[in-house]
Amino acid sequence: MQRTLIKSATVISMDDAIGDLNTGDVLIEGSRIVDVRPSIELDGGASETEIVDGKGRIVIPGLINAHMHTWQTGLRGYAANWTLLEYFRRMHAGLATVFRPEDIHIATLVGALNQINCGTTTLVDWCHNNPTPAHTDAAVRGLIESGIRAAFFHGSPKPEPKPGEPHFSEIPHPRREIERLLAGPLADRDGLVTLGLAILGPHYSTLDVAMHDFRLARELKLIASMHQGGGPAKTPGGWEKLIGAGLVGPGINIVHGNDLPDDLLDRLVDLGVSFSVTPENEMIQGHGFPITGRLLKRGVRPTIGIDLESVLAGDLLCVARIALSMQRALDNAESRKESGTIPATTTIPVREALRWITTEGARMLGRENQIGSLTPGKHADLVIISACDLNLVPVHDPVAAVVMQTGLANIEAVMIGGAWKKRNGRLLVEGLEAKKELLAQSGGRLVHDIERQGRAA
Repeated sequence: MQRTLIKSATVISMDDAIGDLNTGDVLIEGSRIVDVRPSIELDGGASETEIVDGKGRIVIPGLINAHMHTWQTGLRGYAANWTLLEYFRRMHAGLATVFRPEDIHIATLVGALNQINCGTTTLVDWCHNNPTPAHTDAAVRGLIESGIRAAFFHGSPKPEPKPGEPHFSEIPHPRREIERLLAGPLADRDGLVTLGLAILGPHYSTLDVAMHDFRLARELKLIASMHQGGGPAKTPGGWEKLIGAGLVGPGINIVHGNDLPDDLLDRLVDLGVSFSVTPENEMIQGHGFPITGRLLKRGVRPTIGIDLESVLAGDLLCVARIALSMQRALDNAESRKESGTIPATTTIPVREALRWITTEGARMLGRENQIGSLTPGKHADLVIISACDLNLVPVHDPVAAVVMQTGLANIEAVMIGGAWKKRNGRLLVEGLEAKKELLAQSGGRLVHDIERQGRAA
């Protein structure tokens, strides 16, 4: 069995029992972490073990991106100036309608590779542009080919209905398609790529559809994730009816949630619902202020997602830093309003932000015993950061260095399931230039086709 020993690194385990090690070793056998401590001496077979010099490096758990629409990778920056209302009209009712399966495939593949490049080892791919099984299969194939650990959240398209067709809010999630995926490419519920549901939820569907979709997720024991926010709800009072039916609890994931009233948020938190915040995109597109602080006041932590590369960069550490800075700013402003002066101390330590993109992401996925920390027995998903780089040296506080100062250029190596995906600052991918060219061709064609139709104006 292949063994890898990372020696003499600064280790941020995110495991409370292990803590942080100023100088520590991490031993991997096969796909699992088997030991993390200050010094590991091999009993035998050292010649079969890859020794990685960790001096001047910080090792952290692989990052978990809790929400991204990876199918939009080929449209990077195209929606940067759109509000949420413009996005609904110009993306879902416009550009999304001209995607072919091959567009979904290359966007998902390259988007997932970029996530690995940025230090993300688990991606929640919220795919809601899959009008045919071929589109769905193309997305799943892209995730598998990338080598990333992923939760493929199967969604549904949102075009404007043609005459005689029902509105998307009236269409239940397709049971037959979910059963097909569970019997086929995503049959292994503990595999590298697993399945979840990206449903409409009560904000974007009728009550009958919401009831159907929640019951489907519970029956099939799948996470049900849904957007919450962006204009008036399709089903006012829908959450109360779903709660009354006993359908709301662990395994329900709310994305955004900016406009949730306090009393409803209290009930959802008490029922064990998880929350995925996409702070940078929410502030850009007009969702409202992220609910990070509202959650923290209720004793729960958010997970963090990129959301849209059609709007912003796919760097999860950057988005976590924005989430932290934004909430500190809100807290500071509230304190100044009450006291008339600068707060005496900060409200959120930097370690909190690292939890949001590691251990909390694992918890949201129900995989806290498998990923999210450098713990013996868990999957060997980790990131090595070059702490000797010009923008990081000297490192006084390793957690602060990771959260507040680390950028893409510092991500030296990434491992997923014991396999190196990035080494010495380079992705270990064959034909990357050709893949980039295919993505560029796809994005160019999509923009050309929709502009020709006059539907992106």
